[in-house]
Amino acid sequence: MTATIIDGKAEAARIRERLREKAQAFQDQIGRPPGLHVILVGEDPASEVYVRNKARAAEAAGFASWVERLPSETTEADLLDRIAARNLDPRVDGILVQLPLPAHITETRIIEAIDPAKDVDGFHPMNAGRLLTGAPGLVPCTPRGCLHLIHMVRSDLSGARALVIGRSNIVGKPMALLLLQAHATVTIAHSRTRDLPALARETDVLVAAVGRAEMVRGDWIKPGAIVIDVGINRLPPTDGEGKGRLVGDVAFAEAAEVAGAITPVPGGVGPMTIAMLLANTLTAAIRRAGLTAEQDLLAI
Repeated sequence: MTATIIDGKAEAARIRERLREKAQAFQDQIGRPPGLHVILVGEDPASEVYVRNKARAAEAAGFASWVERLPSETTEADLLDRIAARNLDPRVDGILVQLPLPAHITETRIIEAIDPAKDVDGFHPMNAGRLLTGAPGLVPCTPRGCLHLIHMVRSDLSGARALVIGRSNIVGKPMALLLLQAHATVTIAHSRTRDLPALARETDVLVAAVGRAEMVRGDWIKPGAIVIDVGINRLPPTDGEGKGRLVGDVAFAEAAEVAGAITPVPGGVGPMTIAMLLANTLTAAIRRAGLTAEQDLLAI
């Protein structure tokens, strides 16, 4: 068996185009575009790339986009003041503080300072609680994108056995809750899980989000399973020069011989994360504006 490759890059492009149309519809009704404000503290190269990509995607989709770049020595108090100002800014529907932050700033305090209605990362404890209870809220972008890709292959997950490898607050835990809401039977695995390969072989939907290069091998995969690879790891260059190639948490070539469908790295989950960030920003804008046609505007 050769797995179907789930093209997250193409699907993300389709979603962004759909969001561009919806952003225009929102602007026609409200008189302004949805607004996303991103705050970057420090000069981390990877964070700079992520922020630049998010800003470009927002602008291309017709959103108002602001990037606030702050030096690494910015104090926690200063950052909290800036977040408070953005909370009150009527033009801003979504606030994102790029992680990680410098060591002297407490991430949880910063996340909790963001207005939950503008928390487009979906990390605020109030949004986490809403996800847990099934109430409307803003869902973390990567898990939301993963579920969308899963539904492209299998629209009804009722009774499916799902395994999430990884228990982070950003991906693992919210991913498990989304799968549970979709009526799958969900197991969360982690570093202390016993006999993980045997557990994986019983799984219809496997989401790998553990951050270990090619940890999930082909013989772990149940024939026909859906495999979603959230990991992004850079291997050392084979010749000692250059950057080395990017791989996921799944040994792709091996797994593709067994799985029914699988996401590649790169080009799978990554592009969907930015698309869902824009979707969350539009959701926040619609809810803040009190529009009655919310579901029509939210459908992507």
